[in-house]
Amino acid sequence: MYVGTLSFDLLLGDVRSLKEKRSVVRPIVAELRRAYAVSVAETGGQDLYRRAEIGLAVVSGDTGHLTDVLDRCERMIAGRPEVELLSVRRRLHSDEDD
Repeated sequence: MYVGTLSFDLLLGDVRSLKEKRSVVRPIVAELRRAYAVSVAETGGQDLYRRAEIGLAVVSGDTGHLTDVLDRCERMIAGRPEVELLSVRRRLHSDEDD
């Protein structure tokens, strides 16, 4: 079993309130969940209206499939015009890790 995680640090565009932030972040989270069947949530920066951290995780029996899903999720976020992708942290774990 393999687990892959991504953590995105995002700068939001023309957002002036936490309510506007939610209107940008929620559709991104929902699209990732729907399109790629990943576990995803806003994981940081909840009190900052121009920054967001989104974390996601994928479980698979095959590292090739896992890498493919993580790559597609990263491309989807990078292609969103309403956010600037500042950084991405990727981690891969197996059940054989200590």
